[in-house]
Amino acid sequence: MNTLRELFFEEDGAAAAEYALILAIIGSAIAVAAVLLGTNIGTAITDAATCVANPSAANC
Repeated sequence: MNTLRELFFEEDGAAAAEYALILAIIGSAIAVAAVLLGTNIGTAITDAATCVANPSAANC
């Protein structure tokens, strides 16, 4: 009976699950930031390439 009670109140697995949840949230935030920054960087590179190809373009 004591062994069953010890297994029921053991909290070691809960801490591991909490760390896994924190890592998942941080990973998701990094992925979203990478997608948003990737789009902005791609636009900046395209604008720079346009200016190199046509220096008299509107945004150069």
